Amino acid sequence: MTSFASLTAPPGAPRTAATGVSAAFGTFGELLQGRLPEDDGDFLVTLPVARWSVARFELRPHSPETLVRPAHKRKALRLTSMILEDEGLTAGGLLRIDSTLPEGKGLASSSADLVATARAVGNALGTPMPAPRIEAYLARIEPTDGVLYPSIVAYHHRSVRLRATLGSLPSMAVVGVDEGGEVDTVAFNSIPKPFTAADQREYARLLDRATVAVARRDLAEVGRVATASAWMNQDLRPKRFLEPMSAVCEAAGGLGVVVGHSGTTVGVLLEMGTPDASARLASVAQACQELAGNVAVYRTLSFD
Repeated sequence: MTSFASLTAPPGAPRTAATGVSAAFGTFGELLQGRLPEDDGDFLVTLPVARWSVARFELRPHSPETLVRPAHKRKALRLTSMILEDEGLTAGGLLRIDSTLPEGKGLASSSADLVATARAVGNALGTPMPAPRIEAYLARIEPTDGVLYPSIVAYHHRSVRLRATLGSLPSMAVVGVDEGGEVDTVAFNSIPKPFTAADQREYARLLDRATVAVARRDLAEVGRVATASAWMNQDLRPKRFLEPMSAVCEAAGGLGVVVGHSGTTVGVLLEMGTPDASARLASVAQACQELAGNVAVYRTLSFD
């Protein structure tokens, strides 16, 4: 971050050009997503992966216009304008976003863009951008994954609210395939969800199991919870590769299957701390390639 004394000028006054850079990680779908038997019960449990969105914002005090590149990142542009307005600035700027997260696949690409943008703009302006402030902005834009937090978290994505910080796990591999197409987050979350009372009670049990499993670093139980959630999601957004990917996982001795509940991705979750991890990873990748014609390998983030 580059800071200048003029950044403390009164609201609306011209400020010296400054640049801020920041990043946010994405996720491979969710370990768990559904609805709890309570008000504002829609929730998810994140699975952070080492794929990133990097935002670079250059404040241009003498320009009234704010631009974003790539130009289709309109949500990030809107967020930038909101922050500048709240800071009392009439200045413009240039926002550049570079992401390794495919869009519309359930990998939290939009959430990562927005979190990275908020932090980058805050860095350029020399203004704090804590999680509650970012959440207040994001709640005005779209449902959001919990990628603000360096942890596996339970998160109320529709109301943009942290439920609980669960902890960290050893890094795992996810061998994923993409079923094709894109899913619009805002449109998906506006669709009524056919969760029964029994479903909601089961999601509560799964969240309890996930909470305990992460605390105990129990990868096998994490995999079982992810698999249960993936199958329950078939009534909402079915994945045609879920059954064959489950067979691949079972044959390889994987931990479980994980999906982008509101996306197009299906993955096999693998432990990487075993002597045969590399051979198992190669075998699963080959099987996924033969099954779907595309494969990508992700590593989950460990925050220890």
